[in-house]
Amino acid sequence: MEQYFSATQKMEQEVMFPSLLRGVFPQQEGEAPATGSHTDLYERYQLLKAIKPMVEKGLASVTDQSPSSTDAETSSEDSEAMDTQLEERLSHHLAGLQQVLTHLTRDTNALTRRYSQILEQISPSEGQPSW
Repeated sequence: MEQYFSATQKMEQEVMFPSLLRGVFPQQEGEAPATGSHTDLYERYQLLKAIKPMVEKGLASVTDQSPSSTDAETSSEDSEAMDTQLEERLSHHLAGLQQVLTHLTRDTNALTRRYSQILEQISPSEGQPSW
């Protein structure tokens, strides 16, 4: 999760002009841009910015659900079975969360790299006057 937060912070610091990402499509290293994609990097930037607060809130945004009185009346065998099932579900969801965060981190880093490349292309070469 720290890698995700680090990547989004870097993206927010580096991407000063998000409009430069309009019409620029994602590309894999060494490949041509994927123009078949329906979302350009500007749309991805907006999405990544919108997702960040949700990730930061995490479980705090989930409402606390207290167990009902019928839950307290379950037998110990049922309780053990439920505990096992809960552990399996938690493990499944944590693995899914890890995959999503890895994917978001990769997308954020790729967007930041591409933005830096765009800036290098439009900025004057070193040694030449900028006037």
